[in-house]
Amino acid sequence: MIAASGGAEVAGHHGELVQGIFEDDDAQLRRALVSLPCRHLKSKASFTKNDTGTVSVTPSFSEKARRAAELTLDAFARSGTGGKLVIDSNIPVGRGMGSSTADVLASILAVLDCLGIETSSDEIMQIAVRAETACDSTLFRQQAVLFAQRDGIVIESFLRPLPWIDLISIDTAPDATVDTLEFEPARYDWAEIETFRPLRGLLRLAIRKADLRLLGRVATASARINERFLPKPRLNNIETIAARFDAIGLQVAHSGTVVGLMFDPRDEKTPENIDRAVSELGLLDFQPTIFCH
Repeated sequence: MIAASGGAEVAGHHGELVQGIFEDDDAQLRRALVSLPCRHLKSKASFTKNDTGTVSVTPSFSEKARRAAELTLDAFARSGTGGKLVIDSNIPVGRGMGSSTADVLASILAVLDCLGIETSSDEIMQIAVRAETACDSTLFRQQAVLFAQRDGIVIESFLRPLPWIDLISIDTAPDATVDTLEFEPARYDWAEIETFRPLRGLLRLAIRKADLRLLGRVATASARINERFLPKPRLNNIETIAARFDAIGLQVAHSGTVVGLMFDPRDEKTPENIDRAVSELGLLDFQPTIFCH
């Protein structure tokens, strides 16, 4: 039986571990990324269908989510089906933490739940890209993927999930916001594109072996490359603190304002190192948030 309403929940992320240009199976260069999921950040969507032929959304500014619901109905429902969409999210907007993608994906899944329809992740991501032009890889919770965010396709599946990471989140520009779609995509030079080749291999190895130190080095390298396109205020100071308190690396929102100091949750010294790093960051007038598993 088709339900009168449906719901879904999608996690946000804390920027990316890697973002750059990579080859697909046909040797075509594509922009792609690996998101760093953050289970503490969530978007919840509920959808109640009706026969109005239109979709209303609360809050009213969630236009991309509304568009995603409309596209899903166009693809899977009978003509004239509309509904009421409600979004409840704790993901900060304009920080590069996947707020719009989480809203969009939750909306698509809520409509599908309402309609009693199951479809492939590929089809879901294609709808998401149509709704917001670019999206991240947070739909793929069971395994890490290298995802072409503007094409809606998986370039490579790493077959395993990312290992658990403890994180200090720092908003380096709390008074600024970044519109991902208005932000001009990075224009990497050939040296940078060539650098992404070995980083991809190292990332694959780090995920396969759950090697957090290697994963941190890959993320740090990607952050440094992309610093040329969207500089993070006082990133050098943050990196110094990371080294002082044995962070495994740092990662950034490549089209946002947040920086994450990454720590190994298996290390018994991590809680103390996080506390000391937070104190040092406070002396720089940052207001860090701790995300631990």
